[in-house]
Amino acid sequence: MAFTSSTPPTVLSIAGSDPSGGAGIQADLKTFAALACYGTSAITALTAQNTVGVLGVHACPPSFVELQASRDLNFIASVLDDLEVHAIKTGMLCNLENTKAVVRVLTAHYKGSTMPPLVCDPVCVSTSGHTLLEDNSIKAMIEELFPLATLITPNKSEAELLLSYKNVSRKINSVEDMIFAAKELLSYGSSAVFVKGGHLTASTKDVEDISSRHPAVPVVRYGLMEDNMEILQTDAETTVFELVVDILQQTNGTTTMFIRPRIDSRNTHGTGCTLSSAIACALARGTGLVEACRYGSAYTHLGIETAYGLGKGHGPLNHLHSTLLLSIPKRTPSNPYPFTRLLIQSTAKPWKEYVEHSFVRQLGMGTLSRKAFEYFIKQDYHYLKYYARAYGLLATKSTQFPSIESSAQTILYILREIGTHKTYCLTFGITEEDLESTPETSATMAYGAYLIDIGVRGDSTVLLVALLACLLGYGEVGLWLKKQAAAPNSWVKVVDNPYQKWMDDYSGADYQNAVHLGLEVIESRALADAPSPARLGEWCGVWERCTRLEKAFWDSAMAEA
Repeated sequence: MAFTSSTPPTVLSIAGSDPSGGAGIQADLKTFAALACYGTSAITALTAQNTVGVLGVHACPPSFVELQASRDLNFIASVLDDLEVHAIKTGMLCNLENTKAVVRVLTAHYKGSTMPPLVCDPVCVSTSGHTLLEDNSIKAMIEELFPLATLITPNKSEAELLLSYKNVSRKINSVEDMIFAAKELLSYGSSAVFVKGGHLTASTKDVEDISSRHPAVPVVRYGLMEDNMEILQTDAETTVFELVVDILQQTNGTTTMFIRPRIDSRNTHGTGCTLSSAIACALARGTGLVEACRYGSAYTHLGIETAYGLGKGHGPLNHLHSTLLLSIPKRTPSNPYPFTRLLIQSTAKPWKEYVEHSFVRQLGMGTLSRKAFEYFIKQDYHYLKYYARAYGLLATKSTQFPSIESSAQTILYILREIGTHKTYCLTFGITEEDLESTPETSATMAYGAYLIDIGVRGDSTVLLVALLACLLGYGEVGLWLKKQAAAPNSWVKVVDNPYQKWMDDYSGADYQNAVHLGLEVIESRALADAPSPARLGEWCGVWERCTRLEKAFWDSAMAEA
Protein backbone atom coordinates (compact mmCIF):
# COMPACT_ATOMS: atom_id res chain seq x y z
CA MET A 1 0.00 0.00 0.00
CA ALA A 2 1.40 3.40 -0.97
CA PHE A 3 1.28 6.08 1.70
CA THR A 4 -1.17 8.97 1.47
CA SER A 5 -1.94 11.99 3.63
CA SER A 6 -3.84 9.64 5.95
CA THR A 7 -1.22 6.88 5.78
CA PRO A 8 2.19 8.45 6.37
CA PRO A 9 5.35 6.74 5.16
CA THR A 10 6.71 4.11 7.51
CA VAL A 11 10.38 4.28 8.49
CA LEU A 12 12.26 1.55 10.35
CA SER A 13 15.20 2.28 12.64
CA ILE A 14 17.60 -0.51 13.52
CA ALA A 15 19.74 0.86 16.33
CA GLY A 16 20.54 0.91 20.03
CA SER A 17 18.51 2.41 22.84
CA ASP A 18 19.43 5.58 24.74
CA PRO A 19 17.62 5.91 28.07
CA SER A 20 18.44 9.65 28.22
CA GLY A 21 16.35 10.09 25.05
CA GLY A 22 18.81 12.17 23.01
CA ALA A 23 20.28 9.56 20.69
CA GLY A 24 19.63 6.09 19.31
CA ILE A 25 16.14 4.68 18.88
CA GLN A 26 14.61 7.42 21.01
CA ALA A 27 16.05 10.20 18.84
CA ASP A 28 15.05 8.32 15.69
CA LEU A 29 11.43 7.85 16.73
CA LYS A 30 11.12 11.50 17.79
CA THR A 31 12.49 12.56 14.43
CA PHE A 32 10.15 10.27 12.52
CA ALA A 33 7.13 11.61 14.42
CA ALA A 34 8.22 15.25 14.08
CA LEU A 35 8.58 14.79 10.32
CA ALA A 36 5.16 13.15 9.96
CA CYS A 37 6.42 9.61 9.39
CA TYR A 38 5.28 6.47 11.17
CA GLY A 39 8.26 5.21 13.14
CA THR A 40 9.10 1.59 13.86
CA SER A 41 12.20 0.17 15.50
CA ALA A 42 14.37 -2.87 16.04
CA ILE A 43 16.66 -2.53 19.05
CA THR A 44 20.17 -3.95 18.69
CA ALA A 45 21.46 -3.04 22.15
CA LEU A 46 20.49 -1.52 25.46
CA THR A 47 22.78 1.17 26.78
CA ALA A 48 23.18 2.89 30.10
CA GLN A 49 24.05 6.46 29.10
CA ASN A 50 23.22 10.11 29.61
CA THR A 51 24.46 13.46 28.34
CA VAL A 52 27.78 12.96 30.13
CA GLY A 53 28.72 9.55 28.72
CA VAL A 54 28.01 5.87 28.14
CA LEU A 55 28.18 3.73 31.28
CA GLY A 56 27.49 0.37 29.72
CA VAL A 57 26.21 -1.56 26.71
CA HIS A 58 24.16 -4.77 26.65
CA ALA A 59 23.77 -6.28 23.18
CA CYS A 60 20.50 -7.93 22.22
CA PRO A 61 20.82 -11.55 21.09
CA PRO A 62 21.17 -11.66 17.26
CA SER A 63 18.21 -14.00 16.87
CA PHE A 64 16.01 -11.57 18.77
CA VAL A 65 17.26 -8.66 16.64
CA GLU A 66 16.16 -10.60 13.57
CA LEU A 67 12.85 -11.47 15.15
CA GLN A 68 12.03 -7.80 15.67
CA ALA A 69 12.28 -7.37 11.93
CA SER A 70 10.98 -10.61 10.27
CA ARG A 71 8.89 -13.60 11.33
CA ASP A 72 10.84 -16.07 9.27
CA LEU A 73 14.26 -15.07 10.52
CA ASN A 74 13.16 -14.23 13.92
CA PHE A 75 12.90 -8.54 15.62
CA ILE A 76 13.36 -6.67 12.32
CA ALA A 77 11.16 -9.29 10.65
CA SER A 78 8.17 -8.66 12.88
CA VAL A 79 8.01 -5.18 11.39
CA LEU A 80 8.77 -6.05 7.76
CA ASP A 81 6.27 -8.91 7.66
CA ASP A 82 3.43 -6.70 8.86
CA LEU A 83 4.10 -3.17 7.55
CA GLU A 84 5.21 -1.75 4.24
CA VAL A 85 8.40 0.09 5.12
CA HIS A 86 9.32 3.06 2.91
CA ALA A 87 12.82 3.69 4.29
CA ILE A 88 15.25 2.09 6.75
CA LYS A 89 18.08 3.54 8.77
CA THR A 90 20.67 1.71 10.77
CA GLY A 91 22.56 3.14 13.70
CA MET A 92 24.43 1.38 16.49
CA LEU A 93 24.73 -2.32 15.57
CA CYS A 94 26.98 -3.11 18.53
CA ASN A 95 28.71 -6.34 17.44
CA LEU A 96 29.51 -8.72 14.60
CA GLU A 97 26.60 -11.05 15.24
CA ASN A 98 23.98 -8.30 15.16
CA THR A 99 25.55 -6.71 12.08
CA LYS A 100 25.33 -10.00 10.23
CA ALA A 101 21.81 -10.59 11.54
CA VAL A 102 20.66 -7.27 10.08
CA VAL A 103 22.19 -8.13 6.71
CA ARG A 104 20.59 -11.59 6.73
CA VAL A 105 17.10 -10.36 7.45
CA LEU A 106 17.21 -7.51 4.93
CA THR A 107 18.58 -9.61 2.09
CA ALA A 108 16.16 -12.43 2.82
CA HIS A 109 13.08 -10.25 3.13
CA TYR A 110 13.80 -8.24 -0.03
CA LYS A 111 15.07 -11.14 -2.09
CA GLY A 112 13.50 -10.71 -5.52
CA SER A 113 12.09 -7.28 -4.70
CA THR A 114 13.39 -3.73 -4.39
CA MET A 115 14.66 -2.72 -0.99
CA PRO A 116 13.47 0.71 0.17
CA PRO A 117 16.12 3.42 0.67
CA LEU A 118 18.60 2.35 3.36
CA VAL A 119 20.56 5.01 5.26
CA CYS A 120 23.47 3.55 7.18
CA ASP A 121 24.91 5.67 9.98
CA PRO A 122 28.16 3.80 10.80
CA VAL A 123 28.02 4.51 14.53
CA CYS A 124 31.39 3.59 16.01
CA VAL A 125 32.09 6.04 18.84
CA SER A 126 29.75 8.17 20.96
CA THR A 127 30.08 11.94 21.33
CA SER A 128 31.64 11.31 24.75
CA GLY A 129 34.22 8.92 23.23
CA HIS A 130 32.72 5.52 24.17
CA THR A 131 33.17 2.67 21.65
CA LEU A 132 29.79 1.60 20.28
CA LEU A 133 30.85 -0.93 17.61
CA GLU A 134 33.23 -3.80 18.18
CA ASP A 135 36.28 -3.87 15.88
CA ASN A 136 35.41 -7.19 14.25
CA SER A 137 32.03 -5.73 13.21
CA ILE A 138 33.43 -2.99 11.00
CA LYS A 139 34.69 -5.32 8.27
CA ALA A 140 31.27 -7.01 8.08
CA MET A 141 29.53 -3.64 7.95
CA ILE A 142 31.79 -2.55 5.08
CA GLU A 143 31.58 -5.76 3.08
CA GLU A 144 27.98 -6.80 3.70
CA LEU A 145 25.87 -3.82 4.81
CA PHE A 146 27.31 -0.90 2.84
CA PRO A 147 26.58 -2.53 -0.56
CA LEU A 148 22.89 -2.58 0.42
CA ALA A 149 22.88 1.09 1.43
CA THR A 150 21.51 4.05 -0.47
CA LEU A 151 23.63 6.34 1.69
CA ILE A 152 26.25 6.07 4.42
CA THR A 153 26.75 9.04 6.77
CA PRO A 154 30.14 8.90 8.53
CA ASN A 155 31.52 11.77 10.58
CA LYS A 156 35.21 12.74 10.56
CA SER A 157 36.51 10.04 12.91
CA GLU A 158 34.26 7.35 11.41
CA ALA A 159 35.39 8.24 7.88
CA GLU A 160 39.04 8.04 8.96
CA LEU A 161 38.41 4.66 10.57
CA LEU A 162 36.65 3.34 7.47
CA LEU A 163 39.48 4.63 5.24
CA SER A 164 42.00 2.70 7.33
CA TYR A 165 40.36 -0.52 6.11
CA LYS A 166 41.52 0.53 2.62
CA ASN A 167 45.01 1.07 4.06
CA VAL A 168 44.51 4.79 3.66
CA SER A 169 45.88 6.63 6.70
CA ARG A 170 44.97 10.13 5.54
CA LYS A 171 43.53 12.36 8.24
CA ILE A 172 40.52 14.54 7.47
CA ASN A 173 41.47 18.08 8.41
CA SER A 174 39.99 20.11 5.58
CA VAL A 175 37.09 20.24 3.13
CA GLU A 176 39.45 18.95 0.43
CA ASP A 177 40.16 15.94 2.64
CA MET A 178 36.41 15.39 3.04
CA ILE A 179 35.93 15.30 -0.73
CA PHE A 180 38.78 12.80 -1.04
CA ALA A 181 37.32 10.63 1.72
CA ALA A 182 33.82 10.66 0.23
CA LYS A 183 35.13 9.49 -3.15
CA GLU A 184 37.28 6.76 -1.58
CA LEU A 185 34.46 5.47 0.65
CA LEU A 186 32.14 5.18 -2.33
CA SER A 187 34.14 2.12 -3.40
CA TYR A 188 32.63 0.20 -0.47
CA GLY A 189 29.46 -0.21 -2.51
CA SER A 190 26.84 2.25 -1.25
CA SER A 191 25.05 4.43 -3.78
CA ALA A 192 26.27 7.59 -2.06
CA VAL A 193 28.43 8.85 0.81
CA PHE A 194 27.62 11.84 3.03
CA VAL A 195 30.71 12.88 5.00
CA LYS A 196 29.61 15.06 7.91
CA GLY A 197 31.74 18.08 8.81
CA GLY A 198 30.48 18.84 12.28
CA HIS A 199 33.88 18.03 13.80
CA LEU A 200 35.70 20.35 11.40
CA THR A 201 35.69 24.12 11.17
CA ALA A 202 35.64 25.85 7.80
CA SER A 203 35.44 29.48 6.75
CA THR A 204 33.88 31.34 3.87
CA LYS A 205 37.36 31.55 2.33
CA ASP A 206 37.72 27.76 2.52
CA VAL A 207 34.45 27.37 0.64
CA GLU A 208 35.49 29.95 -1.96
CA ASP A 209 38.83 28.18 -2.45
CA ILE A 210 37.13 24.81 -2.88
CA SER A 211 34.65 26.31 -5.34
CA SER A 212 37.49 27.82 -7.38
CA ARG A 213 39.30 24.46 -7.49
CA HIS A 214 36.10 22.47 -8.10
CA PRO A 215 33.83 24.79 -10.14
CA ALA A 216 31.54 21.91 -11.06
CA VAL A 217 30.67 21.21 -7.39
CA PRO A 218 27.33 22.83 -6.53
CA VAL A 219 27.02 24.53 -3.15
CA VAL A 220 23.78 24.12 -1.16
CA ARG A 221 23.46 26.88 1.43
CA TYR A 222 21.33 26.89 4.55
CA GLY A 223 20.97 29.56 7.23
CA LEU A 224 23.25 31.98 5.40
CA MET A 225 22.28 35.41 4.13
CA GLU A 226 21.47 35.64 0.44
CA ASP A 227 21.88 38.51 -2.02
CA ASN A 228 20.37 41.87 -1.04
CA MET A 229 20.06 40.99 2.64
CA GLU A 230 22.76 43.28 4.01
CA ILE A 231 20.31 44.91 6.42
CA LEU A 232 19.65 41.56 8.09
CA GLN A 233 23.26 40.83 8.95
CA THR A 234 24.49 41.24 12.48
CA ASP A 235 27.93 42.61 13.26
CA ALA A 236 29.29 39.09 13.66
CA GLU A 237 28.13 38.17 10.18
CA THR A 238 29.93 41.02 8.47
CA THR A 239 33.27 39.34 9.22
CA VAL A 240 34.56 35.89 8.29
CA PHE A 241 32.63 33.40 10.42
CA GLU A 242 32.79 29.67 10.98
CA LEU A 243 30.90 27.22 8.80
CA VAL A 244 29.99 23.56 8.87
CA VAL A 245 30.55 21.85 5.53
CA ASP A 246 29.16 18.42 4.57
CA ILE A 247 30.06 16.56 1.38
CA LEU A 248 27.75 14.30 -0.62
CA GLN A 249 29.37 12.03 -3.21
CA GLN A 250 27.21 9.96 -5.54
CA THR A 251 28.09 7.07 -7.86
CA ASN A 252 27.18 9.19 -10.89
CA GLY A 253 30.25 11.29 -10.12
CA THR A 254 28.34 14.23 -8.68
CA THR A 255 29.83 15.94 -5.64
CA THR A 256 27.67 18.38 -3.66
CA MET A 257 28.84 20.69 -0.88
CA PHE A 258 26.40 21.70 1.88
CA ILE A 259 27.28 24.73 4.00
CA ARG A 260 25.63 26.29 7.04
CA PRO A 261 26.69 28.44 10.01
CA ARG A 262 28.50 26.69 12.83
CA ILE A 263 26.56 26.82 16.10
CA ASP A 264 28.57 27.19 19.28
CA SER A 265 26.60 24.71 21.36
CA ARG A 266 27.13 21.85 23.78
CA ASN A 267 23.76 20.39 22.73
CA THR A 268 24.99 17.89 20.16
CA HIS A 269 24.05 14.54 21.74
CA GLY A 270 22.48 12.35 19.06
CA THR A 271 23.25 14.66 16.13
CA GLY A 272 24.29 11.83 13.81
CA CYS A 273 21.26 9.71 14.69
CA THR A 274 18.95 12.64 14.09
CA LEU A 275 20.50 13.59 10.75
CA SER A 276 20.36 10.09 9.29
CA SER A 277 16.77 9.66 10.50
CA ALA A 278 15.67 12.96 8.95
CA ILE A 279 17.29 11.99 5.64
CA ALA A 280 15.53 8.63 5.78
CA CYS A 281 12.19 10.41 6.30
CA ALA A 282 12.75 12.53 3.21
CA LEU A 283 13.77 9.50 1.14
CA ALA A 284 10.68 7.66 2.37
CA ARG A 285 8.59 10.39 0.76
CA GLY A 286 10.38 9.96 -2.56
CA THR A 287 12.57 13.05 -2.21
CA GLY A 288 15.77 13.12 -4.26
CA LEU A 289 19.04 12.46 -2.47
CA VAL A 290 20.46 16.00 -2.64
CA GLU A 291 17.25 17.55 -1.37
CA ALA A 292 16.92 14.84 1.30
CA CYS A 293 20.40 15.66 2.61
CA ARG A 294 19.60 19.38 2.58
CA TYR A 295 16.37 18.68 4.42
CA GLY A 296 18.07 16.50 7.02
CA SER A 297 20.87 19.03 7.59
CA ALA A 298 18.40 21.88 8.03
CA TYR A 299 16.25 19.90 10.48
CA THR A 300 19.29 18.92 12.54
CA HIS A 301 20.72 22.46 12.47
CA LEU A 302 17.51 23.87 13.91
CA GLY A 303 17.39 21.04 16.44
CA ILE A 304 20.76 22.15 17.78
CA GLU A 305 19.97 25.86 17.57
CA THR A 306 16.67 25.53 19.48
CA ALA A 307 17.87 22.93 22.00
CA TYR A 308 16.70 23.27 25.58
CA GLY A 309 20.10 22.83 27.24
CA LEU A 310 19.20 19.71 29.22
CA GLY A 311 21.70 17.63 31.16
CA LYS A 312 25.18 18.19 32.53
CA GLY A 313 27.10 17.15 29.43
CA HIS A 314 26.36 17.16 25.72
CA GLY A 315 22.67 18.00 25.78
CA PRO A 316 20.07 16.56 23.38
CA LEU A 317 18.65 18.36 20.36
CA ASN A 318 15.15 19.77 20.21
CA HIS A 319 13.64 17.14 17.94
CA LEU A 320 10.17 18.66 18.09
CA HIS A 321 10.96 22.11 16.71
CA SER A 322 9.26 21.25 13.43
CA THR A 323 5.98 20.29 15.13
CA LEU A 324 5.28 23.93 16.00
CA LEU A 325 2.97 25.04 13.22
CA LEU A 326 4.49 28.46 12.75
CA SER A 327 4.01 30.47 9.59
CA ILE A 328 7.12 32.41 10.55
CA PRO A 329 10.22 30.66 11.98
CA LYS A 330 11.44 31.56 15.44
CA ARG A 331 14.25 34.08 15.80
CA THR A 332 17.62 32.36 16.17
CA PRO A 333 21.25 33.58 16.14
CA SER A 334 21.67 32.51 12.51
CA ASN A 335 18.29 33.96 11.51
CA PRO A 336 17.73 37.04 13.71
CA TYR A 337 15.05 38.58 11.48
CA PRO A 338 13.04 35.61 10.14
CA PHE A 339 9.92 37.55 9.15
CA THR A 340 11.79 40.19 7.16
CA ARG A 341 13.90 37.49 5.59
CA LEU A 342 10.75 35.64 4.58
CA LEU A 343 9.38 38.85 3.01
CA ILE A 344 12.56 39.41 1.01
CA GLN A 345 12.74 35.77 -0.08
CA SER A 346 9.10 35.83 -1.17
CA THR A 347 9.85 38.73 -3.51
CA ALA A 348 13.47 37.93 -4.40
CA LYS A 349 13.24 39.00 -8.05
CA PRO A 350 11.42 42.36 -7.64
CA TRP A 351 13.46 43.09 -4.50
CA LYS A 352 16.70 42.59 -6.44
CA GLU A 353 15.37 44.74 -9.29
CA TYR A 354 14.56 47.44 -6.72
CA VAL A 355 17.85 47.31 -4.81
CA GLU A 356 20.08 46.95 -7.88
CA HIS A 357 18.04 49.24 -10.15
CA SER A 358 19.84 50.99 -13.01
CA PHE A 359 19.02 54.25 -11.21
CA VAL A 360 21.00 53.00 -8.20
CA ARG A 361 23.87 51.66 -10.31
CA GLN A 362 24.25 54.89 -12.27
CA LEU A 363 23.99 56.86 -9.06
CA GLY A 364 26.84 54.77 -7.64
CA MET A 365 28.96 55.31 -10.73
CA GLY A 366 28.21 59.03 -10.64
CA THR A 367 26.87 58.85 -14.21
CA LEU A 368 23.18 59.29 -13.38
CA SER A 369 21.84 62.23 -15.34
CA ARG A 370 21.19 65.32 -13.26
CA LYS A 371 17.73 65.55 -14.81
CA ALA A 372 16.81 62.07 -13.54
CA PHE A 373 18.10 62.77 -10.03
CA GLU A 374 16.37 66.15 -9.78
CA TYR A 375 13.16 64.51 -10.96
CA PHE A 376 13.57 61.88 -8.25
CA ILE A 377 14.27 64.23 -5.31
CA LYS A 378 11.33 66.46 -6.28
CA GLN A 379 8.97 63.50 -6.32
CA ASP A 380 10.53 62.10 -3.15
CA TYR A 381 9.52 65.36 -1.44
CA HIS A 382 5.87 64.70 -2.30
CA TYR A 383 6.15 61.02 -1.42
CA LEU A 384 7.37 61.88 2.08
CA LYS A 385 4.11 63.74 2.70
CA TYR A 386 2.19 60.53 2.05
CA TYR A 387 4.69 58.61 4.14
CA ALA A 388 4.27 60.92 7.16
CA ARG A 389 0.49 60.83 6.86
CA ALA A 390 0.56 57.02 6.74
CA TYR A 391 2.49 56.98 10.01
CA GLY A 392 -0.23 59.26 11.40
CA LEU A 393 -2.74 56.56 10.46
CA LEU A 394 -0.51 53.99 12.15
CA ALA A 395 -0.67 56.06 15.35
CA THR A 396 -4.48 56.08 15.21
CA LYS A 397 -4.48 52.28 15.01
CA SER A 398 -2.18 51.92 18.03
CA THR A 399 -3.67 51.23 21.45
CA GLN A 400 -0.48 51.42 23.52
CA PHE A 401 1.49 54.58 24.26
CA PRO A 402 4.85 53.09 23.19
CA SER A 403 3.42 52.32 19.73
CA ILE A 404 1.85 55.77 19.48
CA GLU A 405 5.14 57.34 20.53
CA SER A 406 7.04 55.28 17.95
CA SER A 407 4.79 56.52 15.15
CA ALA A 408 5.03 60.11 16.41
CA GLN A 409 8.82 59.90 16.60
CA THR A 410 8.93 58.62 13.03
CA ILE A 411 6.82 61.55 11.83
CA LEU A 412 9.19 63.94 13.62
CA TYR A 413 12.12 62.16 11.96
CA ILE A 414 10.47 62.60 8.54
CA LEU A 415 9.93 66.29 9.24
CA ARG A 416 13.63 66.65 10.09
CA GLU A 417 14.49 64.73 6.96
CA ILE A 418 12.36 67.16 4.95
CA GLY A 419 14.52 70.00 6.28
CA THR A 420 17.64 68.12 5.24
CA HIS A 421 16.00 67.31 1.93
CA LYS A 422 15.32 70.98 1.22
CA THR A 423 18.91 71.91 2.06
CA TYR A 424 20.23 69.12 -0.16
CA CYS A 425 17.97 70.22 -3.02
CA LEU A 426 19.44 73.72 -2.83
CA THR A 427 22.83 72.27 -3.80
CA PHE A 428 21.15 71.33 -7.09
CA GLY A 429 19.53 74.76 -7.42
CA ILE A 430 16.08 73.47 -6.40
CA THR A 431 14.19 75.78 -4.04
CA GLU A 432 11.31 74.98 -1.73
CA GLU A 433 9.01 76.78 -4.18
CA ASP A 434 10.27 74.48 -6.93
CA LEU A 435 9.50 71.46 -4.78
CA GLU A 436 5.98 72.63 -3.94
CA SER A 437 5.14 73.71 -7.47
CA THR A 438 6.31 70.51 -9.12
CA PRO A 439 3.24 68.37 -9.86
CA GLU A 440 3.08 64.84 -8.57
CA THR A 441 3.62 62.15 -11.19
CA SER A 442 1.43 59.10 -11.60
CA ALA A 443 4.14 56.91 -9.98
CA THR A 444 4.20 59.14 -6.89
CA MET A 445 0.43 59.28 -6.61
CA ALA A 446 0.09 55.53 -7.14
CA TYR A 447 2.54 54.73 -4.35
CA GLY A 448 1.26 57.40 -1.96
CA ALA A 449 -2.39 56.52 -2.54
CA TYR A 450 -1.63 52.84 -1.94
CA LEU A 451 -0.06 53.63 1.44
CA ILE A 452 -3.06 55.73 2.49
CA ASP A 453 -5.45 53.05 1.24
CA ILE A 454 -3.66 50.36 3.24
CA GLY A 455 -3.72 52.65 6.25
CA VAL A 456 -7.46 53.24 5.97
CA ARG A 457 -8.65 49.70 5.34
CA GLY A 458 -5.95 47.42 6.78
CA ASP A 459 -4.82 46.65 10.29
CA SER A 460 -1.72 48.15 11.85
CA THR A 461 0.58 45.23 11.00
CA VAL A 462 -0.34 45.37 7.31
CA LEU A 463 0.33 49.11 7.28
CA LEU A 464 3.64 48.61 9.06
CA VAL A 465 4.70 46.07 6.42
CA ALA A 466 3.85 48.58 3.68
CA LEU A 467 5.79 51.38 5.36
CA LEU A 468 8.87 49.29 6.03
CA ALA A 469 9.35 48.39 2.36
CA CYS A 470 10.59 51.94 1.90
CA LEU A 471 12.62 52.23 5.11
CA LEU A 472 14.32 48.86 4.75
CA GLY A 473 14.69 49.13 0.99
CA TYR A 474 16.65 52.36 1.11
CA GLY A 475 18.75 50.92 3.93
CA GLU A 476 19.54 47.91 1.75
CA VAL A 477 20.40 50.14 -1.21
CA GLY A 478 22.77 52.17 0.96
CA LEU A 479 24.55 49.07 2.29
CA TRP A 480 24.66 47.43 -1.14
CA LEU A 481 26.40 50.48 -2.63
CA LYS A 482 28.75 50.61 0.35
CA LYS A 483 29.62 46.94 -0.08
CA GLN A 484 30.19 47.39 -3.81
CA ALA A 485 32.40 50.42 -3.15
CA ALA A 486 34.60 48.34 -0.83
CA ALA A 487 35.18 45.61 -3.41
CA PRO A 488 38.48 45.50 -5.35
CA ASN A 489 38.35 47.47 -8.61
CA SER A 490 34.90 48.71 -7.65
CA TRP A 491 32.61 50.30 -10.20
CA VAL A 492 31.30 52.65 -7.51
CA LYS A 493 32.83 56.11 -7.71
CA VAL A 494 33.64 57.46 -4.26
CA VAL A 495 35.61 60.55 -5.27
CA ASP A 496 33.92 63.54 -6.93
CA ASN A 497 30.63 61.71 -7.16
CA PRO A 498 27.82 64.32 -7.12
CA TYR A 499 25.59 61.81 -5.32
CA GLN A 500 28.06 60.74 -2.65
CA LYS A 501 26.14 62.47 0.15
CA TRP A 502 22.97 60.58 -0.78
CA MET A 503 24.86 57.29 -0.60
CA ASP A 504 26.54 58.25 2.68
CA ASP A 505 23.21 59.23 4.24
CA TYR A 506 21.52 55.90 3.55
CA SER A 507 24.52 53.76 4.50
CA GLY A 508 25.34 55.92 7.52
CA ALA A 509 24.79 55.17 11.18
CA ASP A 510 21.72 57.39 11.65
CA TYR A 511 19.70 55.80 8.89
CA GLN A 512 20.91 52.27 9.65
CA ASN A 513 19.92 52.73 13.29
CA ALA A 514 16.42 53.57 12.05
CA VAL A 515 16.54 50.42 9.89
CA HIS A 516 17.47 48.24 12.88
CA LEU A 517 14.71 49.81 14.95
CA GLY A 518 12.26 49.06 12.14
CA LEU A 519 13.47 45.46 11.97
CA GLU A 520 12.95 45.00 15.70
CA VAL A 521 9.48 46.53 15.53
CA ILE A 522 8.24 44.35 12.67
CA GLU A 523 9.83 41.15 14.05
CA SER A 524 8.29 41.75 17.48
CA ARG A 525 4.93 42.48 15.89
CA ALA A 526 5.03 39.33 13.77
CA LEU A 527 5.94 37.26 16.84
CA ALA A 528 3.20 38.78 18.99
CA ASP A 529 0.61 38.68 16.22
CA ALA A 530 1.42 35.30 14.65
CA PRO A 531 -0.42 35.13 11.32
CA SER A 532 -2.40 32.36 9.74
CA PRO A 533 -1.06 31.22 6.35
CA ALA A 534 -3.73 33.33 4.63
CA ARG A 535 -2.85 36.44 6.61
CA LEU A 536 0.85 35.89 6.02
CA GLY A 537 0.08 35.67 2.33
CA GLU A 538 -1.63 39.06 2.58
CA TRP A 539 1.42 40.58 4.28
CA CYS A 540 3.72 39.18 1.61
CA GLY A 541 1.42 40.54 -1.08
CA VAL A 542 1.55 44.05 0.42
CA TRP A 543 5.34 43.87 0.67
CA GLU A 544 5.63 42.79 -2.96
CA ARG A 545 3.27 45.55 -4.13
CA CYS A 546 5.31 48.20 -2.30
CA THR A 547 8.55 46.74 -3.65
CA ARG A 548 7.20 47.04 -7.20
CA LEU A 549 5.95 50.58 -6.50
CA GLU A 550 9.43 51.53 -5.27
CA LYS A 551 10.90 50.15 -8.50
CA ALA A 552 8.31 52.03 -10.54
CA PHE A 553 9.31 55.23 -8.71
CA TRP A 554 12.84 54.88 -10.07
CA ASP A 555 11.58 53.64 -13.44
CA SER A 556 9.75 56.93 -13.88
CA ALA A 557 12.89 58.92 -13.01
CA MET A 558 14.90 57.00 -15.60
CA ALA A 559 12.15 57.49 -18.18
CA GLU A 560 12.20 61.23 -17.52
CA ALA A 561 15.93 61.31 -18.27
